[in-house]
Parts: sequence; C-alpha cells; structure tokens
Amino acid sequence: MQFELGALASKLSGVIRGDSGVTITGVSGLENAEPGDLVFAEAPRFLLAALKGRASAVIVTPQLAEIARESLKPLLEVERPRVSFVQVLQMFAPPRNYEPGIDASARVGEGTKVGAGVHIGANAVVGEGVVLEDGVALLPGVFIGEGCSIGAGTTIHPNAVLYREVKIGRGCILHAGCVIGADGFGYVPVDMRAMKVPHLGTVEIGDDVEIGANTCIDRAKTGVTRVGSGTKIDNLVHIAHNVTVGLGCLIVAQAGVAGSVSIGNGVVLGGQAGLKDHITLGDGSRVGAQGGVIGNVDAGVTVSGYPARPHQEKMRELGALTSLPDALKRLRTLEKRLAAIEALHAPGQSSVSSGPGEHAGDPGVPVIPEDGELGEYEGQSGPPLDVGPVG
Repeated sequence: MQFELGALASKLSGVIRGDSGVTITGVSGLENAEPGDLVFAEAPRFLLAALKGRASAVIVTPQLAEIARESLKPLLEVERPRVSFVQVLQMFAPPRNYEPGIDASARVGEGTKVGAGVHIGANAVVGEGVVLEDGVALLPGVFIGEGCSIGAGTTIHPNAVLYREVKIGRGCILHAGCVIGADGFGYVPVDMRAMKVPHLGTVEIGDDVEIGANTCIDRAKTGVTRVGSGTKIDNLVHIAHNVTVGLGCLIVAQAGVAGSVSIGNGVVLGGQAGLKDHITLGDGSRVGAQGGVIGNVDAGVTVSGYPARPHQEKMRELGALTSLPDALKRLRTLEKRLAAIEALHAPGQSSVSSGPGEHAGDPGVPVIPEDGELGEYEGQSGPPLDVGPVG
C-alpha cells in the first residue's frame, strides 16, 4: 500500500510545502524512520530530529512549517499533527473484515438471531435467544451467554466471555479474555460465614467502546452496571457491580473501581488507580497513576497520591518530604543546644562563665542571663538590645 503525499494532504485537509509527488509507503516514529516513511513533529524539539532523519516527509503544525521553511524535505502542514498521524495509520491498517459464516465447530443456541455478514469462529458458543446484529465477529473460543445482545460491527476477540443478558453496543471491540457480566463481589457475614448476595442485574456497554484483554466488568446486584459510549478501557481493569462510567472516559491498565461508583463524562483514570465504593467523580476529572480515591472528586479536578488530593497540593507535599532529612538534622542540633541551655538553669548549676560568651562546664554554649540579672549592656542601662537568635 502506498500514497502520494499530495493525496494524503487532500484526505487530511492539509497543505504541502515541497514536493507533493513524494511516495509514502509507511508510517514510523522518529527513531526508526526509513525512506518512504511519514513521521510527525508537534514541538520544536522533535522538528530537528525529523528533518535530519531518513523519513521522506514530515507532518507539522503551521508554526513549525514556518520555522522549517528552508527545509528540502517535504512538509505536510496540518493543525493537529498527532490526529493526522493517527488518521494516516488508519489508512495503512484498515479494519479486518472477517469471512461471514458460522464455523462447523461453533454452537449456536435456539432462538438466536444472526444478522447479515456475521462471523462466528471455531469453537465459539452462543447461547439461546442471543441477538447478533449485522457484521458482528465472534472469534474462536468466544462464549456468549443466553439473552445477550451485540450491536452491529462489534468484534469480540478469542476466549472473551459474556455472561447472560449482557448488552453490547455497536462498533465495540472486546479483546481476548475479557469477562463481562460475572457476579459482583457481594457477601453478608453470618456466623463466621460469608453469605453470597445474588446479583440479578446486568451490564450495558455503549457504542464505540473498547475493552482491553482480561478486563472484568461485573453485573449489577440489581439494575445495571453501565459503560458509556466512546469509553476506552485498558487491559486488566476491574469495574465492580453497579458502577456507572460516563461518555468518552479513559481507564488505564490495572485500575480498580469499587461498587456503585459514579464516573462522569470524559474522566481519566491513570494506571493502578483505585476508587472507593459509593463515590462520585465529576465530568473531566482525572486521577493520577496509583491514586487512591476515597472521596468525591469535583468536575475538572486532577487528583493524585494516596489518599488522593488535588495534584498541585500533592506535589508540594512531596517536595516538602524531600527536605525532611535535612530538617530532622537541624531539629536534632537545636534539641541538643536547647538541652545544654536548660542545663544552665538546673538547680545547683552556676551561670558564671569561664570566658566571654562561654560556660565553664560546656565550652561554646552561650550564657543566657535571667531577666533579673540583666544590667548594663555595652554602656547602656536597661535590657540589652535585640541581637537576634543565639548561634
């Protein structure tokens, strides 16, 4: 597959600076680019590397194009280079189309409705009363429980499992080994035993949702565990029963969301973030990697650390912690000096110094007179002038 740079510019609504007839045969990062590749630069520090590299052309912003106006390498000028680069990647990697049909080793239950162009792979199992809309692809080893519904154009990768009555929207991608609709973790202690709480609800996944490998989304105790359209979930994520995830969220690997959490639209959870049960995260809020959230987070607020706090506050706390060892050293020194000073005033101790500013029993420790002992100081009567802290 190859494109002329001018043709790519037309598809991306971009402007060419230089030779528009250059042939693009692939896309690459800056470090591994070869002749024929297209790369992108969205900051000045990357521009020089892109221009010096072996790539045949560079996607840049208008500002960077002006900086590189003397370059002999063709430039494709667009407003958002990263977005355009992804669009070019999509051109070189079109979606895979699976051959319609049902493999002979697959099992399809009674009452299942199979739409046009559906692919059911080897050893897949589809329960009774399932609805598979047009263009659904079930790859080898997939299990679909009874009463499930899967929207048009959704692809479910090998060995994924949908428990009964789960609903998946259109254009979704479920990666290998994910489990949707297992029971939530619900038990009631009774006489040193854990009595299981039945989970009678379901899971509903919106349109254009991607769920990573080995991610688990539990069914609701009653009602629905819901993931909104456009949300992208990484590998090894756990979403517990009765959670609501809004539209267009990003949830990174190993995040864990406890039961009945409400996550707004456009929320980002960093890797290994943990959310306590029954809390709310407002629209556009963000949780840093390994953040432990134990209370509500307002819309648009970024939190990090454990317990999670507003990110700037947490950074100031961490900055203070780095100076703690030196602070402890200074504190120990002050404690020793204070102990020496207090020893001067202990019963039976003399305050007469053996020399100017020194105590006879502890050289280097200044004498601090009592208020009643204050007299003339440097030719003045009355209390001494304030000469600042001792030492």
